Amino acid sequence: MKIAFITLGCKLNFAETATYERGFRDAGLEIVPWREKADIYLINTCTVTETSNRKSRGEIRKVHRINPSARIIVTGCYAQMKPDEIRAIEGVSRVFMSDEKSLVVPETLGTFRQELLPKDLSIPGQGQGSDPVFPAYSTSERTRAFLKVQDGCDNFCRYCTVPYARGRSRSIPVCEAVKAAQRIAAEGVKEVVITGVNTGDYGRHTGESFLELLKALNAVEGIERWRISSIEPNLITEEIVDWIASGTKFQPHFHIPLQQGTDVILASMGRKYTTSFFAGRIAYIHSRMEGPGKPKVFFGIDVMAGLPGETEELFRQELAFLEELQPAFIHVFPYSKRPGTPAAVMPGQVPEQVKAERVARLEELSGRLHSGFIEANRGIRERVLWESREKDGTMSGYTGNYIRIYRPWDESLVGKLTEITI
Repeated sequence: MKIAFITLGCKLNFAETATYERGFRDAGLEIVPWREKADIYLINTCTVTETSNRKSRGEIRKVHRINPSARIIVTGCYAQMKPDEIRAIEGVSRVFMSDEKSLVVPETLGTFRQELLPKDLSIPGQGQGSDPVFPAYSTSERTRAFLKVQDGCDNFCRYCTVPYARGRSRSIPVCEAVKAAQRIAAEGVKEVVITGVNTGDYGRHTGESFLELLKALNAVEGIERWRISSIEPNLITEEIVDWIASGTKFQPHFHIPLQQGTDVILASMGRKYTTSFFAGRIAYIHSRMEGPGKPKVFFGIDVMAGLPGETEELFRQELAFLEELQPAFIHVFPYSKRPGTPAAVMPGQVPEQVKAERVARLEELSGRLHSGFIEANRGIRERVLWESREKDGTMSGYTGNYIRIYRPWDESLVGKLTEITI
């Protein structure tokens, strides 16, 4: 039996799909590209925008055309938000909700057991009931893995559907995260990115803390570099920063969502910080982790263009704030109105054409800031983890502070760390 996978959306979805893949492979199914005629297709969906919903529906219909007799299994955030809408699409066999992710492999195999498997087969690594958090990790080209330690969110920001799609904040125990990291290390992976919906909220409901998790993971042998994929500014505490700066495997690279750079919009959207707090936290990290001869800290910042109430004046204030912050990169997203959220019915909705124009201005700023960040690191010694071959015959890898470096292809360097001068 052949099974193919399609994943839309965030790194969490990719980590979860990779975990499904391992479960099906261990059960004896052949993993094939989705363009091939598979017997089962598993589609992990996204619902962050209406475009994401439309893409998810399109992928379901596409694989049904490839093989009308195939079973189509659908999970992910769109499946959680619109299960009946998905069930109505021709070819869909089963929709798994957010609290059923640990059942995807065993129930799929159980449903088609007569055709697929011996009746007494046990499914390795899969729970037999729904789990508070579906443990997951994905590896990428032998060099980097994404380890999911947390899911869900309690913030209920006024533009966001995540708490509805992924549920309330919850975490896996530190001991389970360490076991997963040890499995990753056994595969020869050198770098791990910690992922979650609201990663810094880790452990709030279990009596463990995010710092405890970081310290435990830092001690895992075989993993040489750790990164934190995304963390809210109010959750990356000075205690965490001080510990990272004390000499750990955690890299000078932070992804911190801002969403909008004025206090007026931050308050109206229910964000839990002000611009001055945000700037202060960035400044503190600079002060603790940078110095003569040290690499500059990479800050990636999420910004949403065209949130309700964002006037041209407020947008210009945001641009000025970002110029002041000097992040290394801005992840720019146009605001997408999500039905059922408070922001969807707020006054001051921004026309799509204006959103697109603001996205372009933010992306232009991001390009300038990224070029300036690279120039500020010229002459600094850093280690690069070499990855895969590029189309032009070179290979590339990332420094600890996330600058992409290129060199002539050398297969012996894949998955290895070497020191270079930027």
